[in-house]
Amino acid sequence: MLDKMLYNTILSQAYSPCGKYLVAGNIYGQLAVFDLDNIFNPVVEQITSDYNKPKHIHSLESGSQICSLVSTDKFLIAGTVNEISGWDWKAILSSKLSKPSWTIKIQPQSMIEKCDINCLWYKEDEGKLYAGCGDNKIYAYNLEDGSLVSTYEGHSDFVHCLHSNGQQLISAGEDGLVLLWDLRVKKSYNKIEPHTNSKIARPDIGKWVGAAALGDDWIVCGGGPRLSLWHLRSLDAVTVFDIPDHGIHVSFFQDDCVFAGGAAEHLYQLSYSGDVRVELPVSATTVYSAVYRTSPHKVLAIAGSSPEIDICTSFNYRDQVLHFR
Repeated sequence: MLDKMLYNTILSQAYSPCGKYLVAGNIYGQLAVFDLDNIFNPVVEQITSDYNKPKHIHSLESGSQICSLVSTDKFLIAGTVNEISGWDWKAILSSKLSKPSWTIKIQPQSMIEKCDINCLWYKEDEGKLYAGCGDNKIYAYNLEDGSLVSTYEGHSDFVHCLHSNGQQLISAGEDGLVLLWDLRVKKSYNKIEPHTNSKIARPDIGKWVGAAALGDDWIVCGGGPRLSLWHLRSLDAVTVFDIPDHGIHVSFFQDDCVFAGGAAEHLYQLSYSGDVRVELPVSATTVYSAVYRTSPHKVLAIAGSSPEIDICTSFNYRDQVLHFR
């Protein structure tokens, strides 16, 4: 019998509030907990071949794929299929996973539909959780009582990505739209359609937008269309990045650079003008998750269609490879 973990795909990652643990979620409904302190500072006498493997692997009762993860001071929150669940961090770090502290059910329009919770964004100052879903909607929940606060409608196909920089929220979807939302009025006030720009469009890959992020003055987005940088106020495409990918699933701003990855052999660090600063080799044929942390360790964890997670501390090369097996 083939070991299914050889075909593991990791869709999501999150760090613990203390930054000492990395949690990864896969398509088999499993959460792997890695002890970063032990990985970065192993005791010589205790080094074994297992030091870069999970401290614990927890299996969800539902077995549903873990599409998204986000961390708060109290909870690890997982978006699966038709539901969002939160576990106390003590439960996640223990050897046996208890039932979730709370669960929010998302009811699809019909009983036969499945609604993937593709992306989660936690707005700490409001205590609100935003969920981008497979039913084309974005939901905002109050984590104090789990109540639904708002529903944002504007996409005509499922939502791939959410990101916020304060009072603005950006979303990207399978419909090829990048929508900008004013959270105070709960309405989309502007949009970008990258696939309508001839310099950016790649019809052979599709119009879907897999990743979008907001900076102070910029938007970066990509998917079927090429990775591109847009001015936030004018919504003009300023830079079209020339990288050899077959679809973008990850993009974010960090240290005055753009980081991006997807169906490519590398995760790229790029200048705003389009220069490639670093090409980080990756284990996954397609990167679905890249998460960054500065304390207590400076670390970038890159994961996707592979049981391996690439760990970078300098951002110039791959330091270590963790094994989700």
